[in-house]
Amino acid sequence: MCGIAGFIDSTSSIQRNYLENKAQAMSEKLVHRGPDDGGVWVDEKVGVALSHRRLSILDLSPEGHQPMTSMSGRYVIAYNGEVYNFPELRSQLEERNIAFRGHSDTEVILAAIEEWGLEDAVKQFVGMFAFALWDKREQQLHLVRDRLGIKPLYYGWINGSFVFGSELKALKAFPGFGNPVNRDALALMMRHNYIPAPHCIYKDIYKLQPGHCLTAKAHHLREPVIKSYWSAKSVVEKSIAEPFTGSDTEAVEQLDCLLRDAVGLRMVSDVPLGAFLSGGYDSTMVVAQMQAQSSQPVKTFSIGFHEQDHNEAHYAKKIARHLNTDHTELYVTPEDAMAVIPSLPTLYDEPFSDSSQIPTYLVSRMAKQYVTVSLSGDGGDELFGGYNRYFWGQRIWQKIGWMPTVMRSGLAGMIRSVSQQNWNRFFNVAGHVLPAKYRFSMAGDKLHKLAQVLTVESSGAFYQQLVSHWKNPTDLVLNSHEPITALTDQSQQASFTDFTQRMMYSDLVSYLPDDILTKVDRASMGVSLEARVPLIDHRVVEFAWRLPQHMKIRHGEGKWILRKVLDRYVPREMMERPKMGFGVPIGTWLRGPLKEWAEALLNETRLQQEGFFSPKPIRKKWLEHQSGKRDWHYYLWDVLMFQAWLEQQ
Repeated sequence: MCGIAGFIDSTSSIQRNYLENKAQAMSEKLVHRGPDDGGVWVDEKVGVALSHRRLSILDLSPEGHQPMTSMSGRYVIAYNGEVYNFPELRSQLEERNIAFRGHSDTEVILAAIEEWGLEDAVKQFVGMFAFALWDKREQQLHLVRDRLGIKPLYYGWINGSFVFGSELKALKAFPGFGNPVNRDALALMMRHNYIPAPHCIYKDIYKLQPGHCLTAKAHHLREPVIKSYWSAKSVVEKSIAEPFTGSDTEAVEQLDCLLRDAVGLRMVSDVPLGAFLSGGYDSTMVVAQMQAQSSQPVKTFSIGFHEQDHNEAHYAKKIARHLNTDHTELYVTPEDAMAVIPSLPTLYDEPFSDSSQIPTYLVSRMAKQYVTVSLSGDGGDELFGGYNRYFWGQRIWQKIGWMPTVMRSGLAGMIRSVSQQNWNRFFNVAGHVLPAKYRFSMAGDKLHKLAQVLTVESSGAFYQQLVSHWKNPTDLVLNSHEPITALTDQSQQASFTDFTQRMMYSDLVSYLPDDILTKVDRASMGVSLEARVPLIDHRVVEFAWRLPQHMKIRHGEGKWILRKVLDRYVPREMMERPKMGFGVPIGTWLRGPLKEWAEALLNETRLQQEGFFSPKPIRKKWLEHQSGKRDWHYYLWDVLMFQAWLEQQ
């Protein structure tokens, strides 16, 4: 895993050392992504520069050094990621009498592009990647991002120069950076707790969307061509039109084989390798598939919390014993977790407020003490119907959609009349007599969230409100206009008759890449750890979408087919328990040890002077939260993460 950065500076008569120094300055901001090696390549005639930081995983020799030039000399690449099927592609290329100098996947990528062309080559890559490719002959730069958005890639303009990089801190190192805060993107963050692609916290800077390629010509930098080479929308619509027609048994067998191959490919490494194990279905599936293909105990890592509402470590430990892994766990104190908070604005680079960023960083930091690569189970919920909202969202809408708005407003009021704490107490006491599908952790939070969305007028609006924090973010962020996103742009929506499918698709193209994968990438790369995510191998994604819904959600439970595959490796009784989130008790901390820190950031005078937020709604929620009347920690954490980020700018 690596970090890349570079630019095209169209200023005439640029000295070579000037270009190299600028590229080197950008590269140095990404040392955490690649501490083992670094390189810079420039062409002063055009004003182009590529830089690279390397975390050595495969081919640890100097032959893997980047930026790398193709055998013909036409292409130069700076590449971040892994193409797992490169041995197979290399064999195909060698059959065409193409020679190789070393054993890296980077060299195979270049040879494949030369032989088959950029788009046809990329379509054959199985992996996670973001790369910059300079074409000397055509005098143009290609930026390419993997299908699901596992690896990040920013681009934009600074004082007329075209710049790009794995993280914003590299772009900010470019001379003259002074791009102002994008208030419209800030409004999106207040709604989602992340900023969805292609938007960015800075004006004139963007994220390249998953499955896309950008081409910028040296003399037309303001007119790049952006093209999709893999479309989730097309995949989903084709899969629905041509569904899997086999039996349950055949589907389970095919998924087992696919997952085993996806996991096996990601176990290839020249450095120590392990896996995150939370004890949930997704991470357990990955570890089970790893252990089934390993002659040695797989190294596994778990984080535990003394607060039982947030702790799954004891489940993970039981599963590790059953699978006979080499297991390491760390119980985190509030002090350990809170010590991470000051580093979050630097770690995440642009405002990001999914509070599970904290345990994700902590488990990554622990794993890095033992391994350089760790597999993760992210993506299973989005593909196989794991989130509670997938199987109760549609039921609720079917039951309330016909109601007049006044009646739904009354129902919402009844839910709100009982505090979140009292709802939690009720479900904790009654949990042992309730059916499994009605056993929820933090039930009060979920019910109050439901109350907020009951008054909407369509299923699409119902889902948007369901996944929103601040419901009217443009009222909160001064002088902002909320841009369209994959959730609100009808041209980006696939055609569905099933509301659950629509929710799962929306998460696939927004929540998964912009929240989950962003969180994992920054947390792991922040400690120079490579995280691999086999469940979202694009072949698994395409197969999952071909499966009929009853193979994912059955009898009110999600992940039916994933559970059936896992039954082959782990007894079902070890897995039967309510789903838990991977979070920390931020709400409690904001009333206790974080209160002074938060109060300083949410000070009314400070908010007025900075001029980004309307202070009144923030102060209202802050005071209600402190009184214990309501739990507004999701809303407050969004504001706090922006405020903490702004303080460090």
